[in-house]
Amino acid sequence: MTYFLLLVGFALLIKGADYFVEGASKIAQSLRVSPLLIGLTIVAFGTSAPEASVSFIAAFEGNSDVAIGNVVGSNIFNITFILGVTALVFPLMVQSETIRKEIPFALLGAVALLLLISDIQLGSSGSNLITRTEGLILLLFFVIFLYYIFEVARKDRMNIEENPADIANISKMKNTFLTIGGLAAIVFGGNLVVENSIQIALSLGMSETLVGLTIVAVGTSLPELVTSITAALKKQVEIALGNIIGSNIFNIFFILGTSAAISPLTVDSKIFLDVWVMIAVSILLMILARTKYKISRIEGSALAVIYIIYVVYIILRN
Repeated sequence: MTYFLLLVGFALLIKGADYFVEGASKIAQSLRVSPLLIGLTIVAFGTSAPEASVSFIAAFEGNSDVAIGNVVGSNIFNITFILGVTALVFPLMVQSETIRKEIPFALLGAVALLLLISDIQLGSSGSNLITRTEGLILLLFFVIFLYYIFEVARKDRMNIEENPADIANISKMKNTFLTIGGLAAIVFGGNLVVENSIQIALSLGMSETLVGLTIVAVGTSLPELVTSITAALKKQVEIALGNIIGSNIFNIFFILGTSAAISPLTVDSKIFLDVWVMIAVSILLMILARTKYKISRIEGSALAVIYIIYVVYIILRN
């Protein structure tokens, strides 16, 4: 029964995120913003809603390992496997603005997380903990990112001509219903995933950190995977790339920030290596993006292989 409920939870997460993104994206189209901006915000935040639900519920229930492991594992999965598979489907062109601003902001989040969990190493405390104050600092960075996005949106509205016919075809009532209904499914599905994955982990002798880094992280990242591949197939590479980068920014600054604000998060010493991996693949993404301003199929396959090696390692580590 536990495995069945876990599958139901994942199904609700994925389908709920699908409806959420569909409704919110169509509403965003009426606001006349670029595909990259939609990817960085509406699509990224929508597909990250499962991670948010899982981490918030885990924080409420005092499962810090799941809350932190879910975010770190999801970010590694996004940059390596999702980006890699998406590039295999269709090479991803990268705008210079993305290389100079959005990717560095995602890297900043990874480095900031490492500093916040290194209390013992920095000599500021006897235990590693993400406090409520530090959670609020992460949320402040998220507000700064939103301000940047709003400025970009304002410039987009000035540059993109309004098409009354397109706006008339968008049913705001229907898409508002899809958005709210999708969000409800995400919250309920997230609860099922947290409860049942922890039960399965305990029965198999797995640590909660490993469960957060693998089962929960991959499961809640499926919306990003499906969305990015679909966008690549439709040659909407800006949405695909924006979805991945935006999700990573959202995961650290908003999800972890809010989770820590809900309840201080104790840090498992095992997670340090995973945070270093997250920083390393973020730097690798920046380097690959600068090579001819695109992520090629060969580079994509290399990223996917990196994730497979990483998963084998953390399973053996447990």
